[in-house]
Amino acid sequence: MKDLIVYKDVEICQDEQIVLKDVDLTISSGEMVYLLGKVGSGKSSFMKTIYGELPVVGTEAMALDYDLLKLRRREIPYLRRKVGVVFQDFQLLVDRSVEENLMFVLKATGWTDKHAMKNNIYDVLKQVGMEDKTYKMPYQLSGGEQQRVVIARALLNSPDLILADEPTGNLDPETGRGIMELLYSISQAGMTVIMSTHNPNWPEQFPGRMLQFVDGKISEL
Repeated sequence: MKDLIVYKDVEICQDEQIVLKDVDLTISSGEMVYLLGKVGSGKSSFMKTIYGELPVVGTEAMALDYDLLKLRRREIPYLRRKVGVVFQDFQLLVDRSVEENLMFVLKATGWTDKHAMKNNIYDVLKQVGMEDKTYKMPYQLSGGEQQRVVIARALLNSPDLILADEPTGNLDPETGRGIMELLYSISQAGMTVIMSTHNPNWPEQFPGRMLQFVDGKISEL
């Protein structure tokens, strides 16, 4: 297994406030990792550091072969291609179809071959069970279906890592379970999934590593 994230003596700040300190952890390829803690405990801030949204200071901070302590602005797009992000509130473009939403991401990340783009879109939608919904608009989809499209979007560039920020937070329990089964299957296939959640049942039903966020510290459960 390869180490994807290595943080040693890391401090994370937002708006000049220290959010997390003394962060020491390593996350390897193929792990299913749950981030547990109250709202405002630093889970989202931690995830934002991984794709260069928030800066870090410390002894060592490596993410996907990038040194976050020396990260240049021009390197950030390349780092982000290695990370798929799943948001709680979907963040789909409401005036575009499912296919057009995914096409937008591919164009933004440098794809130009239309045939290859269409094939990639079909492949990721098939992976999440949405291959027959390419021409639907977001408002024509249920919350669970929209979240499946968001997961497909996260898979487009074959990332090394999926970050899922409360991916079941806006879904009913049955739909949420379907999303968890999908994310867990992605993890079981060898991709690292880091997921924040307030649902204590998910780590019991879909076993993984648990990191607790309390009082500005991260501890292993």
